[in-house]
Amino acid sequence: MILCTFLLVTVFLLLSAATASAEEEKPSVHLLATGGTIAGKASSETATTGYEAGALRVQELLSALPEVSDYARVTGEEIASIDSKDMTEDIWLSLAGRANELAGEKDGLVVIHGTDTMEETAWFLQLTVSPSVPLVLTGAMRPATAVSADGPMNLLNAVRLAADPSAAGKGVLVMMNDTIFGAGNVTKGNTLSLDTFRSPDGPLGYMNDGKPFWCALPVRIPCGKAPFDVSHLSRLPKVYILYGNACADGVMVQAAVQAGAEGIVYAGCGNGSIHREDEKELAKAVLQGIPVVRSSHAGSGSVIAAENSYEKEHFIRGGSLNPQKARILLQLALTRTKDSREIQKMFETY
Repeated sequence: MILCTFLLVTVFLLLSAATASAEEEKPSVHLLATGGTIAGKASSETATTGYEAGALRVQELLSALPEVSDYARVTGEEIASIDSKDMTEDIWLSLAGRANELAGEKDGLVVIHGTDTMEETAWFLQLTVSPSVPLVLTGAMRPATAVSADGPMNLLNAVRLAADPSAAGKGVLVMMNDTIFGAGNVTKGNTLSLDTFRSPDGPLGYMNDGKPFWCALPVRIPCGKAPFDVSHLSRLPKVYILYGNACADGVMVQAAVQAGAEGIVYAGCGNGSIHREDEKELAKAVLQGIPVVRSSHAGSGSVIAAENSYEKEHFIRGGSLNPQKARILLQLALTRTKDSREIQKMFETY
């Protein structure tokens, strides 16, 4: 009897040790939650609008999705609990700071985020977080209470992706609807569809039955350390986006300058074309030490050299960045310099 008991205890201890060892071998993935639709509650299971974003805590999301533990040792915390349309610089700075702290401790990071400004946060993090481990953003187009909520699968795939070594070195990623995008050119392209995210150059890959399949490589990805250090900042420079249109009169440029703009992104027509009345006022802004970036509201393509006057007036070419991402890069560039030539180099680099 004693021998049998001893054998049973030994087997139990060996199994426990094996289980613990297997658990320790799983990658460690940490979730940084900011709220959004993925954590939203609606009044009924059929309601997909008019919900309360960020109503569920990160632990509630994890409790409803035990399958994540099959792929990683997952932990999580709340950075914020908002609708992402209300994103603030304070939250960005907190996210970047926490992600940099965790980069040396975890094998992967997942940011839970609303879709409205997900592309902007992804781009900000690419420029400010050390690219040492995979960092993946995900969210949902339907609240957690919806009949066919897309959040659980998106979150599961984001954890799988963050835990996969092949995701390292590819910059900040956005994982939505089984599709993997790079932070530099992903954008929200539909107001309501589950397949809302787009990339003019195509996605980087797909999640096929829980495993990443890569079909493209990102370009101009930071390596070594983050391009910009924001650890010492409590605010970002004030940069406004102005939308170009027919019949412009320069008044909006004047208003931005009077409001204390430290930089301006002009979302022009076509190849960053600027209405002549707006151009007059933007040229004055540059003479006052306010850098101006030419971007485009066309939706795809690069903004390159155009009118000779744009070059003489030292407007900065925004390249392939959409206006909202050009704004972020200009904000970060202004933490170093106001020299338009130096800022132009940054736009060509990142």
